[in-house]
Amino acid sequence: MSDTFSLNRRSFLLSSAMTSAFVAAGLPFSASADEQKQVIASIFGGDYADLMRKIVDDRVMVPEGYEVLQDISTTEARQTKLRTEKMRRQSSFDVAVLADLDMYPMSQIGVLETLDETSIPRLSKIIPALRKSYSAPQLYSYIAILYNPEKITTPPTSYADLWNPAYKGKVGISDVLYTATSAVAALVGGGSMTDFTPGQAKLLELKNEQQAQILPTNESIATAFKSEDIWITLNYVARGYAWQKAGLNIASAVPVEGSIPIAFELCVPKNAPHKDAAFAYINAALEPESQTGFSEAIGYLPSVTDAKLDPELQARIGLSEADQAKLRPMDNAYLMENQSAIFDFWNREFKG
Repeated sequence: MSDTFSLNRRSFLLSSAMTSAFVAAGLPFSASADEQKQVIASIFGGDYADLMRKIVDDRVMVPEGYEVLQDISTTEARQTKLRTEKMRRQSSFDVAVLADLDMYPMSQIGVLETLDETSIPRLSKIIPALRKSYSAPQLYSYIAILYNPEKITTPPTSYADLWNPAYKGKVGISDVLYTATSAVAALVGGGSMTDFTPGQAKLLELKNEQQAQILPTNESIATAFKSEDIWITLNYVARGYAWQKAGLNIASAVPVEGSIPIAFELCVPKNAPHKDAAFAYINAALEPESQTGFSEAIGYLPSVTDAKLDPELQARIGLSEADQAKLRPMDNAYLMENQSAIFDFWNREFKG
């Protein structure tokens, strides 16, 4: 961790505690000019935090005079803070990252600032299918068809290829991806992102006729690929990229139906204490070099149209402009209303 922008742990905790005490008490907390050049980012830890520090904080924000404080937390902790701090004068952070499915409920309770190109010019470069008013997609991946090219020598072209009888008993399904798999089954069964019901029959076909192996985690999918217990699955292309780097013989294919994306998005609470700094932070995260830095490290794709990947990496994980135009985002409103029913069918009928 670079000393040029981070406080030591004791100082950070003291500073955060003092700020939180003022906020919780509803007392005014006036920031000095120097403090206005500070941004508190509530983000994931591990590789994500290290990459943000390297390619956003150190590369852009610190040279521009900002101090970035990373508030490492879980998705649940961030959502809880957004809910509970809604009525306070100031929130405890300026910008937060959440997956798109987790961000949408936050937008519905009215805690997120509307983002526009006046405050964040780089929003103009976002892939249209990923654009939202309440958050900015920092990076994304998509549900690809992952397969063993030694066992499946003709590359798949459609999500429907998982129902190919030639792969009976060799299809792997990750239990944790039940929403995405239900969405794929809906597309194959004639449904849509606003109607998963036609996909239920396809899921039962996958279970009963294809004898798909339902495995508990993504890690168990990787193990099954390694042992050749499975030859084909659905998963995010970024995960396939990581497995390739780990030595697994896995190829990926883009489905003709249009890929289902998952985006990790940045938001600003309406009561963020350093709102202008938060906008600058998001703008920095959307710069081409910030975007490609994540792609090269962890296989997530740029959310902006002017970030160009190395040709070899583009061939492994990228989408053409035509495929970007065919992205099929899940409908967050539909999922929010029907998530319990989708989960219930998955557990009782598909897995049961």
